[in-house]
Amino acid sequence: MLLKILTLLGSLGMFLYGMSLMSGGLQKLAGAKLRSFMSKATSSPFKCILSGIIITALVQSSTATTLMLVSFVNAGLLSLVNAIGVIMGANIGTTVTAWIFALSFGDFNFSLGTIAVPLMFFAFLAISLKSKKYNNFGEFLMGFALLFLGLTTLRETSTVLLDNDAVRVFLSGLTGAGVFSILLFMVIGAMMTLMLQSSAATMAITMVLVANGYIPFTIAAAMVLGENIGTTITSNIAASVANVSAKRTARAHMLFNVFGVLWASILFRPFLSMIGKVVEGLFGFPNPMEVSFDTASEETREALVNSLPFVVATLHTFFNIITTLILVWFIPVISKIVTLMVPNREGEEVYRLKFIHHGVLNTAELSLKESQQEIVRFGELCRTGLGYVREAVACGNEDDFAKKREELIKFEETTDGIEYEIASYLGEVSKMEVSSSALSRIKGSYRIIGEMESLGDSEEGIGRMLQRCYDHGRKFSDDMLGKVNKMIDLLDEAYAAMIHNLQIPIHEITDIKNAMVAEANINDYRDKLRDEHLNNFEHEDYDYETGVFYMDIISEMEKMGDFVINISEALMDEKED
Repeated sequence: MLLKILTLLGSLGMFLYGMSLMSGGLQKLAGAKLRSFMSKATSSPFKCILSGIIITALVQSSTATTLMLVSFVNAGLLSLVNAIGVIMGANIGTTVTAWIFALSFGDFNFSLGTIAVPLMFFAFLAISLKSKKYNNFGEFLMGFALLFLGLTTLRETSTVLLDNDAVRVFLSGLTGAGVFSILLFMVIGAMMTLMLQSSAATMAITMVLVANGYIPFTIAAAMVLGENIGTTITSNIAASVANVSAKRTARAHMLFNVFGVLWASILFRPFLSMIGKVVEGLFGFPNPMEVSFDTASEETREALVNSLPFVVATLHTFFNIITTLILVWFIPVISKIVTLMVPNREGEEVYRLKFIHHGVLNTAELSLKESQQEIVRFGELCRTGLGYVREAVACGNEDDFAKKREELIKFEETTDGIEYEIASYLGEVSKMEVSSSALSRIKGSYRIIGEMESLGDSEEGIGRMLQRCYDHGRKFSDDMLGKVNKMIDLLDEAYAAMIHNLQIPIHEITDIKNAMVAEANINDYRDKLRDEHLNNFEHEDYDYETGVFYMDIISEMEKMGDFVINISEALMDEKED
């Protein structure tokens, strides 16, 4: 019995790990394409929903889709309104998993476990190759095999464990209390999903129970509704330590599912009767709401049990489709509600692309004008990041610094996303008929956004240096802090010159003396601090390790000055071309 219980737990672990491995492998295999698809296919509510369905059906995980959404909303590449539409589609897309599970039950009895083991051989071969593309495909294939091998083992083991009179009497006592039983199994479904961190795993267990006659269809339906609540608890717990965008996205997911469960609970019997008539009409299955399991003939009873996994999958699909059809008209309202539920923290601003929208304009010149305006905003954002660095340097203790460190990490992720989005836009523009001057501007823009992304990396890199300083128990003196702040002031002047130059139309730029002077001031001050550092070290004004951290930060700031001047030089190169 102990071995059987451990086998059951192991099969569940295999199932969950397989799903994680498969989802991760597919995302790495087609990550850039998935990202591009999601960022472009969101120009209307219908496209948002469709993209959510497709991506979730591919990665077999609504959680993975939600995580991508959070990163896009956080970077300003996707509005919250569009993200809500994708969430609705993701809830429909996740029902594909239930249909795949249903194939392994009943008359189909498609043994997924039989093909899973041979697949592992091909997965191993792909992982063994040196090509990263094949490695990712092998990871996906291995995850697929483990997922369905775990499901097969879970089904076989649970059947052996539950097939005794004591278990049947116990479950019969729980399922025979009318409305109380329905509410109880809603809670059980939610708690199982919360504990397993996967609604798909709970769905598989629900199908095993209903296919073997341990619970009736009404109780299975209650568990499905509970699973939809449980999966929102998981996402909200994950978002509790994340940023405002993540919290709002999680709240939108919660509102969608809670509303769905509310209407389905109020119309529980009529809804299940409708599902029964649908499966009876479409598939010729016995209607589980009209056929009594206890009084039915042996043949009807067997047909009922064999069909129930498909009935549960149909219920899951119709539940999400109906909820989406109702709420799709209220997406702006949901956006406002979650914004009220999770207001911006004081001083926090979510960056969003303002000038670049979905798709290029009619002419390359108009499209380039949009991208140039967005690049100016990107430069202003980089200057905001310098402010985060100043605040991080000024922190007096590690607890306050930890908050600023998180801001710098989030900021660096934002700059990465913005660079990618502007670069993708420029790539689309370059496919149009463009003049030689426009082509030169496109090349210059690529160079500029690359330098700006490097600024974001350096600003986050200074946060890492400060973290190491805290980790080693070192602290800068007031004199050191004053000199670091002086360097930040010089950098800020360089940023101001950079933004000024970016704002000037390219044909009106005459020189970049302002940027060159700012760069020279940074270099001169860096040289002065380096000479002082050597002198102070000789006189033991501070210990060697503290001095290393101090000069690393000064050097990184000087490197940031190089990135800034490179941007102005790129503008002059554009002008000359």
